[in-house]
Amino acid sequence: MSKATSNVIWYEILTRDLDAALKFYRAVLGWTVRPSGTPGMDYRFLVLGDDPIGGAMQIPPAAAANGMRPAWLMYFNVADVDVTVASIVAAGGAVHMPATDIPGTGRVAMVADPQGAAFYVMTPIGERVSSSFRPNAPGHGGWHELHTTDWKSALKFYSQNFGWSTVLEMDMGPLGTYLQFNTGAGAAIGGMMNDADAPKPYWLIVFNTDDVDAALRRLKAAHGEPVRGPMQVPGGDWVVVARDPQGAVFAVVGPRKS
Repeated sequence: MSKATSNVIWYEILTRDLDAALKFYRAVLGWTVRPSGTPGMDYRFLVLGDDPIGGAMQIPPAAAANGMRPAWLMYFNVADVDVTVASIVAAGGAVHMPATDIPGTGRVAMVADPQGAAFYVMTPIGERVSSSFRPNAPGHGGWHELHTTDWKSALKFYSQNFGWSTVLEMDMGPLGTYLQFNTGAGAAIGGMMNDADAPKPYWLIVFNTDDVDAALRRLKAAHGEPVRGPMQVPGGDWVVVARDPQGAVFAVVGPRKS
């Protein structure tokens, strides 16, 4: 069982039409796109200034044949991918992509928690510090929200495997409890809740923006679909949950300047 604490170090969108998806996110979040140079693979970096935020790739044919739909996924930093994967499987999770070495990058595996929410675990190489998750910095990840069927069981799973701990339990009335968690210490990096309306458990990535209303206008102009919001969240910011034109769900959060 892994006891080390883990943070989010990378975001990745898997999509059906890579060029169309990149055009959409450039318009909405202001990212630029660079080729990764990964041999034999069209993997592209999503960049803001000099900061790499995440990656983008076409859904692999085998995954598409098995029904995978466009989606955002997160990478959790772990000390040893193989040990963590074994711990996840022992806890009732699943492996979608076995541990693989990516030259010059690290070792990575795609897994799912016992309730089916998918994510990656990664042991990176090199000295670079991830700039993907940076609360309040526009264009960076700002929050991570698990929509699940049993948040108490989920919290136990993520605590055992990644060292996360409770920051705050919020009573949302008819919607139940919203659990904020951190990486074992410090400020919260995300939340989890039961969501009976979700087709299946998933992780929602929330990206920062400096103006939610402006981001919403850009999203609509680029043919994205608002799902919920703007909704005010604790702290005073506003969040909009949306689907991109190919169906991948994400959210933006920030102030309303209008």
